[in-house]
Amino acid sequence: MRDVSRHPAAGPSQGLVVRGISKRFGVTQALDRFDLEVRPGEVVALLGENGAGKSTVSNVIAGTFPSDTGEMTWQGQPYEPKTPGDAISHGIGLIHQEMRLLPDLSVAENVFLGRLLHRGGRIDRGEMNRRAREQLRRLGLDISPTRLVRTLRVAEQQQVEIAKALTLNARLLILDEPTAALGGEETDHLFERIDALRDEGMSFIYVSHRLEEIARICDRVVVMRDGQLVATHDTAQVPVVQLVEEMVGRSIERIFPDTGTAGAREVLRVRNLTGPSFQDVSFSVHESEVLGIAGIVGAGRTELVRAVAGVDPVTGGTVSVEGRALRLRGPKEAIEAGVVLVPEDRKGQGAVLDLSIGDNVALPNLDRISHRGWLSPRRVAAVAGEAISLMTVKGRAGQPVRTLSGGNQQKVVIAKWLERKPKVVILDEPTRGIDVGARAAIYEVIADLARSGMAVVVVSSDLDEVLGLSHRVLVLSRGRQRGILPAAEATDAAVMRLATA
Repeated sequence: MRDVSRHPAAGPSQGLVVRGISKRFGVTQALDRFDLEVRPGEVVALLGENGAGKSTVSNVIAGTFPSDTGEMTWQGQPYEPKTPGDAISHGIGLIHQEMRLLPDLSVAENVFLGRLLHRGGRIDRGEMNRRAREQLRRLGLDISPTRLVRTLRVAEQQQVEIAKALTLNARLLILDEPTAALGGEETDHLFERIDALRDEGMSFIYVSHRLEEIARICDRVVVMRDGQLVATHDTAQVPVVQLVEEMVGRSIERIFPDTGTAGAREVLRVRNLTGPSFQDVSFSVHESEVLGIAGIVGAGRTELVRAVAGVDPVTGGTVSVEGRALRLRGPKEAIEAGVVLVPEDRKGQGAVLDLSIGDNVALPNLDRISHRGWLSPRRVAAVAGEAISLMTVKGRAGQPVRTLSGGNQQKVVIAKWLERKPKVVILDEPTRGIDVGARAAIYEVIADLARSGMAVVVVSSDLDEVLGLSHRVLVLSRGRQRGILPAAEATDAAVMRLATA
């Protein structure tokens, strides 16, 4: 538990005060008379399910669009930002979950994008590099400001986003799911940086679905539901179960469902698999079994499962399904053998956002649902209807996937593969960026897959998720297999001991 006494309880007029703001989009009331206070030098958690209004609040504060009613004050003065640039000029910035950097520009160029420094009529790259390096070091990040952003890890890119805000003299940062793509070690580093900046008097609004983090980094908690304020806590030491119930408006007795008993029949066998990011990995998965894969960021987890699914090339080893070896020349053979992959980036790789639910379900199944090369809209609608019912997707067959919540988008990605009746389902970060209520639904789907006899592989940066779902846990560290632990032996300490070996 942190000692919050070192953070002064300043009067609300010195920080941000939001009073009675409302926002409607068409028939949807996104915000309804919402209040919020953020004092200097504190971190306030903003919690709620997808659709609760967190993003709307963040965008109003950050100047993306105005509220319909209500008022705000910042540092004791009326605050009505007309644009994000206006908000930034007042010292308020929003760090998005999805990075908005330009990958082919350098770190310094991204930090000063739109306001390049000039000297004598020319871009002053020396000064830009110096000032960018200064802010990066302030964040504890020792990288060259001349490096291209595309060469940085996700955690480093996030630090660049924060450095950019610091060069703009930001005094309040809104962090949207800042640890969604980070492992435990990188999360700890981020929290150290937040603590250091808070000691300098900077404030944060911390939006996250990882409730276990709230007590570690936040001073107070604000809970939203359906656009309204439903609870405030003057401490972050609130039981997770209580926060979940406040967010969803009902009691959740158990987040992780019973996945049943693993069968004896081996479905997937991987032997001595080697690729650019991992070496000599061997494991098997049986019918009705959930195998979890754990490891800190950079361990090679995603690269391993992409190779098993035929997406990435390998330099050695074998993958067999029910005793038949795959050639691994591409994903087609793996799919035909019954191995499907739900990728970590559901928006970029898992779904075509501007197509309908029906079209997304149909795309990987054209060979199964077309007749003599013809695709019937009625058949597509029927298959999509079955998938929607099976996965309890909140949407219609003709509805664009982009309009769905993150949890429902993930259900569509899973549903399109279940139409093929796979033997092995690999889920990479299945609940990234998904709220607690939707997580519970995805966990039930995973349990149902296992209980139906499928072999399931789950990769997750959330260790509790891996431990809560898996019959066994494979641990990777720096591309090498460190061990496979049965559920009874797979504790937080045991996994992290192997993951940091």
